[in-house]
Amino acid sequence: MHKNKSKNTLNSELDAVSKSLKKSIKNRDSYTHVRGESLYVDDVNIRQGTFHAVVFDSPKAHGKIKSIDYSKAEALEGVQRIFTYKDIPGKNEIGGIIADEPLFAEDEVHFWGMPIALIVAETEFIARKARELIDIDIEELPVITTAKDAKAKGSLINKPRSFSLGDAEEAFKNCDYIFEGETFSNGQEHLYIESQGAYAEPMENGHIKITSSTQGPTAVQATTARVLGVAMHKIEVDVTRLGGGFGGKEDQATPWAVMAALATFHLNQSVKLVLNRHDDLRMTGKRHPYESTYKIGLSKDLKILAYQAEFLQNAGAAADLSPAVAERTLFHATNSYFVPNVNVSVASCKTNLPPNTAFRGFGGPQGMFVIESAIAKAAHEIGVSPRQIQEANLLGENDSFSYGQIAKLVEAKNSWHSAKDVFDIETLEQEVENFNKTNSSFKKGIAFMPICFGISFTNTPMNHARALVHIYLDGSVGISTAAVEMGQGVNTKMMQIAADVFSIPIEKIKIETTNTTRVANTSPSAASSTADLNGKATLKACKALLERLKKVAKEELKTKNEDITLRYEFVHINNKKSELSWTELISKAMLKRVALTENAHYATPEIHFDKTKEKGHPFAYHVYGTSIITTTVDCMRGTYEFDSVKIVHDYGKSMSEGIDLGQVEGALVQGIGWMTMEEIAYNHEGKLLSNALSTYKIPDIFSVPKRVETLPLQTKGHNLAILKSKAVGEPPLMYGIGAYFAIQNAIKAFNPKYDMKFHAPMTPEKVLMGLYGK
Repeated sequence: MHKNKSKNTLNSELDAVSKSLKKSIKNRDSYTHVRGESLYVDDVNIRQGTFHAVVFDSPKAHGKIKSIDYSKAEALEGVQRIFTYKDIPGKNEIGGIIADEPLFAEDEVHFWGMPIALIVAETEFIARKARELIDIDIEELPVITTAKDAKAKGSLINKPRSFSLGDAEEAFKNCDYIFEGETFSNGQEHLYIESQGAYAEPMENGHIKITSSTQGPTAVQATTARVLGVAMHKIEVDVTRLGGGFGGKEDQATPWAVMAALATFHLNQSVKLVLNRHDDLRMTGKRHPYESTYKIGLSKDLKILAYQAEFLQNAGAAADLSPAVAERTLFHATNSYFVPNVNVSVASCKTNLPPNTAFRGFGGPQGMFVIESAIAKAAHEIGVSPRQIQEANLLGENDSFSYGQIAKLVEAKNSWHSAKDVFDIETLEQEVENFNKTNSSFKKGIAFMPICFGISFTNTPMNHARALVHIYLDGSVGISTAAVEMGQGVNTKMMQIAADVFSIPIEKIKIETTNTTRVANTSPSAASSTADLNGKATLKACKALLERLKKVAKEELKTKNEDITLRYEFVHINNKKSELSWTELISKAMLKRVALTENAHYATPEIHFDKTKEKGHPFAYHVYGTSIITTTVDCMRGTYEFDSVKIVHDYGKSMSEGIDLGQVEGALVQGIGWMTMEEIAYNHEGKLLSNALSTYKIPDIFSVPKRVETLPLQTKGHNLAILKSKAVGEPPLMYGIGAYFAIQNAIKAFNPKYDMKFHAPMTPEKVLMGLYGK
């Protein structure tokens, strides 16, 4: 905490920390990105004779297939073959957590956009033309589109789960204030720049190589093998990079790769399948919408004594990753606050929408939105500022989470008070108050958003990784890991690790493509854990190689007890430079037949979770931070702009300030988009209405905050983070939740009778209704 420090001292400290962060090594992909030279699936040099595929999908959300006539499509010149479930040699099943999702529909369709067949033709144009010639007759069945309706009809993916701490029911009896309400947070389209796609090519002896745009190469490999009825070693999956993922390619990149491989399996020819934007929007799942209720109880001194919440998750037509996403909602149901009595439950509700899936934050944002809504409601009813309640309940050292983990190295209060003091919250709030007193057509609002986000896969067995490191004869280095580069800069961080251990220029290091043949049985690049897991494995491999090289150096330099180090491409003895260079050392090692390849495995220690008791220690560590968002609302039009976002973020000891800052700013804007303008809309028949960028709005350069200031929090970092540099992919997205409440506060300044509703996103239409509602 910084209560006793002057603002000038705090500013100086944070400036010093900012300068002391390792200077940014530019993302190694940036050069080829801006030159248009970076390779994606659609850029693969295809073989002569490669066929192109298009998916024929359901034009109804729910029904029985009475008949399908493919004859006209099959007769079209250039069409090679149309594949259906009847052509699957193995199992027509691609479900991961639960086996409930066919690759192709059989007798029934369960969502609008469900794949029914794959059309393979000489060109994509011919395949699309053939798709229009297919006649299908579907007997329509009742359609469920909302989680509430699904629950009422008993339509659930699996058994609901709940976490508890203390005795919430008993605690409510002793509360001075009790408030109840409901919330809704909508879905969100991933809108990765590169749409879903894969390229399959036949190899010798019946092997198939798949170039896939996936976050989970092993999942693609295993699922393809299951569908084709072959062993996994017959399938090789290769990933160079993704043009964005955000979770949308963790599970849902799999079917397209499997379809391409199925066609290659039968035709013994390369097949390319890349969805266009409209097909991608229609057929893929989104962030899960949630319909939730809450009950919150406080004491007179604003301590939250009890909290209950029921989360209804709209899972869509199949499980996909919904059970895991629901679990993380429970893990983050109390955000950055310590609540001694908690009872929260979640139900994954089965509807007739495309199976919803992972999205940056993975259920955590949906849980945080509910407790922040409960706090906003309580503050409104009591007549205090929401930040008074937020500040009074911040997590402290050794507090317990509802899932049993004891909070350690807690930075919740540190980040909160740093943000208050460094950004001078009293002045900010006074400026908002003065503006609102002198303006009738425009009103400002300000809101705090603290975050606490756990880092690890909550499924403990997934927390492991491997790295394969080669040192070549000329001293250059090649590294293979399971990390998939998708814009987050993980390749650059892996190179930094090797460059640091070997003390060689980063230009001498190459990151190989992510490939299931070189590094097998891997977890997906997800859960903000990619750099930690793969980085620790890379570090372990490099250190093992370094120890071997030190022994060689001692023999060559005829030393025994002296301290041997590698610095700036030379061997040093007791910090003094020797004449033995890095390249010469490698040559000497080769002559001595010393292994210059290392395959290292890393598994996160300490973590565990017992799902039968819903207790354990699931996270390696937590990331903390605080944002302050200020907005101005046009009270005539209902439009708004964000004046500033001021953040104090817990990077730990950042490996790359530039890359991490980019992740914070990108996640922030994506979170603001989810909370304010990105509105997924389906009609009652389950048809996607927001099916183009003309009907689905995302933040552009004109709608992002005018000013974003991000300062690093002064911390010691965490030993389980790679080089103490904390994960940064997902946590900053939650800062965007504050945008919703900043707009609400501006509405309240204009309309004191505003009936607070918590229905996100806060579109201009909803703002107008709030401004002039009674």
